[in-house]
Amino acid sequence: MPLTHSGLTYVLKSYARKSAMTHNRLADEPSPYLLQHKDNPVHWYPWGDDAFEEAKRTGKPVLLSVGYAACHWCHVMAHESFEDPATAEVMNALFINIKLDREERPDIDKIYMEALHHLGEQGGWPLTMFLNAERQPFWGGTYFPKMPQYGRPSFTAVLEQVSSIYQTAPDKVKTNTNALQAALQQQPRAATGSDLPDIDLDIVNQVAKQIHSIVDPVRGGLQGAPKFPQVPIFQLLWRHYLRTGDTTSRNRTLVTLRNICQGGIYDHLGGGVARYSVDERWLAPHFEKMLYDNAQLLDLLVSVWQHTKDDLFRVRIDETISWVSREMIAEHDALAASLDADSDGEEGTFYVWDRTEIENLLGSDAIPFSEIYDVRPGGNWEGKVILNRLGALDMLDEPMEARLNAARETLFAHRAKRNAPARDDKILTDWNGLMIASLANAGLVFDNPSWLALATAAYDGVKSTLYRDGKFLQSHRAGQTRHPATADGYANMTRAALSLYEATTEPTYLEDAKTWTSDLSEHFWDPDRGGYYFTSNQATDLIRRTYSASDDATPNANATMLANLARLYALTGDDQYRAAGTQTVSAFTPQILASGIAHAGALNGFEDFANLTQIVLVGDPNSREYQSMRHALLQYAIPARQLINVETGVDLPQEHPAHGKSGDGPITVFICNGPVCSLPLTKEDQIPEALGIH
Repeated sequence: MPLTHSGLTYVLKSYARKSAMTHNRLADEPSPYLLQHKDNPVHWYPWGDDAFEEAKRTGKPVLLSVGYAACHWCHVMAHESFEDPATAEVMNALFINIKLDREERPDIDKIYMEALHHLGEQGGWPLTMFLNAERQPFWGGTYFPKMPQYGRPSFTAVLEQVSSIYQTAPDKVKTNTNALQAALQQQPRAATGSDLPDIDLDIVNQVAKQIHSIVDPVRGGLQGAPKFPQVPIFQLLWRHYLRTGDTTSRNRTLVTLRNICQGGIYDHLGGGVARYSVDERWLAPHFEKMLYDNAQLLDLLVSVWQHTKDDLFRVRIDETISWVSREMIAEHDALAASLDADSDGEEGTFYVWDRTEIENLLGSDAIPFSEIYDVRPGGNWEGKVILNRLGALDMLDEPMEARLNAARETLFAHRAKRNAPARDDKILTDWNGLMIASLANAGLVFDNPSWLALATAAYDGVKSTLYRDGKFLQSHRAGQTRHPATADGYANMTRAALSLYEATTEPTYLEDAKTWTSDLSEHFWDPDRGGYYFTSNQATDLIRRTYSASDDATPNANATMLANLARLYALTGDDQYRAAGTQTVSAFTPQILASGIAHAGALNGFEDFANLTQIVLVGDPNSREYQSMRHALLQYAIPARQLINVETGVDLPQEHPAHGKSGDGPITVFICNGPVCSLPLTKEDQIPEALGIH
């Protein structure tokens, strides 16, 4: 039961005497999110032994608050509670308080978010968890308001209740702790004998059919609100269409991308998408822009453009990469993590408009612009205008688009005078790997050297700064490089290396991919079941090692590695890569069969592993004929693709199906699937039939 006011006053005074030396310890942290809280009256600790030793010494429970710099509701809770002296007094008296940046420590965040799910909560950030001094959770939630609202109790009421139970009912706490610990330690069962079918492309097709029923056929995305881009799910649908011709998969993907690209979730002035839309129309985003969302969407847009040649997608690709190059380059030419949603203390202020403002800036052009971009006198969302083109998704004729572009440039220049949202400029290994791979692929497909240069510079920055003594670290900012990288970091940087190798044929990239795959196998591989743990075998400050293949906001390392292993086997002929991929599929078969949609990324990786299309291009890479043929090959959408560039006179590994093959012309192409290759192709018009495209 909650403490009485007088009882609370006594406890506050008692703990104040015990904790007279405490203070806020975040000032020396490099994380922008932690630095946002360095002046709070809360006696924050960063995650570490000091906090838990103090919990043991004082007998207090631990309050773990997890968020990230661009998180709107994290800001709300900070302004309401963490900046409030009265609330801070309660926190300091009753708890040892830890503030954690989930982007610096995704390994910790993943554990306690899963614990919250086991408590029956949906999850989200800020994550508020209560732990004992052994780092074990016993209760938690997300955002708690300062005063009771939204059907939630006040934050101080929660603090008093939790502290009271912790101090007076240890048996109840222990029961919760043991139950959560047992749930967290449960691991996926291994596939044994013949009790489960093998994963194959028929299983992938079945999952695609399941997805059809949960996608909004009019607006795209999963039905209802909020709407997230959910790129792995729509990659699966798009791949399904390309492989089978299923028009429902095609239409569900296209309607999703067209609504995203024309919705308010997309920044029509600066490029790039926000993290998600709070409504079912893609109109009203939470305005934070994350590097990882844009990386994943960019990759899908490139593939869809290859097939459709829809100019809307080409323009959005170009604008998004322009945003990255203009606003997201950080230290050492690597890429920053995110842009905040808030400025001037309010969400979205930087991005929204009113009609009068637009009329004053655009003059006579305001009339057509307002009609096309949904600019209304009273606004289109909570009294403000969020620019969007949801009323008519198609691009207009070239003269009108040029006129609209000039208007957008005027608005963009005016917007630049506003107070911009803060940028979280820390460099994250895993997120950089995602964007580098997408930039390399886009640069290759569109033959754009500047995009490749952007990818190469970021790659060099991450490699030189965050890869040390045979290990990746997770985060770098302000001269400080911290925290062991997760499997995602290794997997995504391996994918980045392979993408750059495909685009440039520079051998160093292939060697890096081999080295990092070896590092990953040494420290993350499960020798009993196969597959990769999320955290290294050298981690010391976690209550368990996460082992999963399901999707999160970013792709799972096991999904990414299936695709990487397929490409490494194709490029080297080394059977260790094929064997590792086979074991990984087997290890996670029970999970995938139980919930295919939650494992869309793993199924996409499986398609690469089982059905990789190897395009072997033989000839002089400096010749005009070679470049022309490569350009022609890249006009086709083949997500499970490995372009292998082979100079005349250089052979492939003996295990490769195209080993020893050569053509009569100066330029020869072989299309290989599994152990079978096409006849030599020497003309561009032979490509579609060889690829099975009609």
